[in-house]
Amino acid sequence: MIADGHGLRAGSPASGEAAATTLRVPDFFILGHQKCGTTALYLMLGAHPEIYFPAVKEPRYFAADLRSANPRRRPAGRPQTLEEYLALFAGALPGQRLGDASPQYLRSKTAAGAIAEVAPGARMIALLREPASFLRSFHLQMVSSNVERERDLAAALALEPERRQGRHIPRGCHNPSSLMYSEHVRYAAQLRRFHEHFAAERLMVLTYEQFHADNEGTLSAVLRFLEVADDAPLPSVQTPPVREVRSGLGHRATVAMRKARNNPAGAGQLARAADRLLPDLLRPERVRARWRAAVYREREPASPELMLELRRRFKPEVIAVSEYLGRDLVGEWGYDSID
Repeated sequence: MIADGHGLRAGSPASGEAAATTLRVPDFFILGHQKCGTTALYLMLGAHPEIYFPAVKEPRYFAADLRSANPRRRPAGRPQTLEEYLALFAGALPGQRLGDASPQYLRSKTAAGAIAEVAPGARMIALLREPASFLRSFHLQMVSSNVERERDLAAALALEPERRQGRHIPRGCHNPSSLMYSEHVRYAAQLRRFHEHFAAERLMVLTYEQFHADNEGTLSAVLRFLEVADDAPLPSVQTPPVREVRSGLGHRATVAMRKARNNPAGAGQLARAADRLLPDLLRPERVRARWRAAVYREREPASPELMLELRRRFKPEVIAVSEYLGRDLVGEWGYDSID
């Protein structure tokens, strides 16, 4: 049960005693979206002495609707129970603000209500991005993460109707809803879900473009919003762009070898064998460079025709979120010139 505004009372499963211990709940959440600056914000805030993030960067605990229905396909290390989740914050010092950076929360249809039940006094930070550039970057990330096999964004978007019927789902995709790209750009509805549970002054909405253009100023505003010292020396972070995959097979082999190296017990026999053999073959730098060139390439410019098509498609959503927030995102994102 809620003990106060800062913690829950929970029995000790280890001792079995009736005596309870106080588990603190998060003070703020970075809601997302992915590829909108959430990682950079997480890294910068994590360097602040008054802020604590758990070792698990994206707990995703409150996005129950986005978990795989198959427990065996759920990523290891993520909490499945409330007590496991709250235990992630046990290492925080007294007085530190506790943060959860799970960018899936903004897309989740259940996270807002679930967070409100546990942490009704928490603050929320949402990051949005111009829809066309957001979807392009997000699609590249899905390909890089082996969630998406279709490397062409237009083709991936065209697969949405089939994928809603459970067809053309890649083996590495634990939750097909992540590949419903157009459903990610429902900004007004996503923000409205959180406003239904939290007062407007507890929800800060930023844009990727704003954060990118004024890293320091945006960070200072966030620190004031979180009511921590805004003059602490924090690093400026720009996360590297996702590499574009040239060879899907080569990329999957690279990822499998990396996983085998990091977690030999959880890797397949073929991946472990490849990890033992290939590093010796790829040891010379010139060979590694050829491998990288064969598997990856520099990000190519986006198709102007596709980007224009996406902007036309999502202009009604940009108008809707502009009206909802009372902020001219139509002008900020250049949609005033889209007919």
